[in-house]
Amino acid sequence: MTEPSARPTRAQQRLLSEERILAAARALFAELGYDRTTIRAVATAAGVDAGLVMHYFVSKDLLFARASEVPADELPEGTSEEVAEALLTSLGRRLTDEPAASLAVLRSVLTNDAAADRYRAAGEARFTQLTEAIPTPDADLRASLLSAIVHGVIAERYLLRLTPLGDASPQQIVDLLRPCFQSLATPPPPAPDAAI
Repeated sequence: MTEPSARPTRAQQRLLSEERILAAARALFAELGYDRTTIRAVATAAGVDAGLVMHYFVSKDLLFARASEVPADELPEGTSEEVAEALLTSLGRRLTDEPAASLAVLRSVLTNDAAADRYRAAGEARFTQLTEAIPTPDADLRASLLSAIVHGVIAERYLLRLTPLGDASPQQIVDLLRPCFQSLATPPPPAPDAAI
């Protein structure tokens, strides 16, 4: 005789409901952006009542904040080459699985000032870490370019879809970008002596 399966506790049910709501919110924010996503649409996609969404998340803004949380990859303390490689590894992961939270943020920052402010604030620590890892006087510009490349590749692959980038393998993209990332993260070699 088989034992009946244990019913989930209320806490487990709540967590499951929250995760369903967050998954639906990520997908809708990624597809429609902040302004066009509604609590009612999120509730419908999650298979719950809109009141439950508000009960768990209080407001659309707080729901967006939770749905768009992107765990930051820690950059290693090490050489600039190791930092460049860590950025490429992070990009490869984001290209392997469609990054719903990143897409929700990228689409929403274009139309919503609060989302843009929140994104900038969240990225400050990572940008500072990246800048400090690049041993050149123009480290802030180099870090900015690396960041722009990462965001551009993700936006092109998943949002714009104007080029064959969406069909390329993540490994192919990472391999092609490696010399660029290494060049931006590494100080140029010293100039040869001009003395003849």
